[in-house]
Amino acid sequence: MTTALLLTLGAYLMGSLSTAIITCKLLGLPDPRTQGSRNPGATNVLRIAGKKVAAVVLVGDAVKGLIPVLAARALQVDDNVLAAVGMAAFLGHLYPLYFGFHGGKGVATAFGVLLGAAWPVAVAVLIIWLLVAKVLRISSLAAVSAACLAPFVAWYIHSGYFLVMMTGAMSVLLLWRHRGNLHRMMSGGEGRIGG
Repeated sequence: MTTALLLTLGAYLMGSLSTAIITCKLLGLPDPRTQGSRNPGATNVLRIAGKKVAAVVLVGDAVKGLIPVLAARALQVDDNVLAAVGMAAFLGHLYPLYFGFHGGKGVATAFGVLLGAAWPVAVAVLIIWLLVAKVLRISSLAAVSAACLAPFVAWYIHSGYFLVMMTGAMSVLLLWRHRGNLHRMMSGGEGRIGG
């Protein structure tokens, strides 16, 4: 029980490290919460700082979801603890302790969590994101599409109860965090990749 609690708390604290805010601060760039969409995530950093900085943020956000799950796996915890650890890292990104609980939308961190928990599921979800992004050229639509399909992919490929429940919970929160994007898509005002 103590190990499970420490892993879950550690995952939340790691998830709370906002790669976008920290990277921009270290590079002397504007706080992403004050620029563009005001979202501290890779897509907004791409708009305000370019591809290289956005790539750092993207990888950093994924890694902070991946490392706690891999640590839990190394300790051979039960699936319910693994799911709790993954969910804690994801929630840390969305509601970071260090940044007034104002975090990003969670796409990269969710991918990192899935990569550590069940990499075939992560790869399948990434393929969905890439296909939608390639065809429709709307990053948020790709994220929403991948989020909607992720629990079904997890159920079909992995079928572990706790993993499917964790994936479903992350998907619901991803949709909630993208509600502004969904409204803009419906009104035709959402930006396109490369546009």
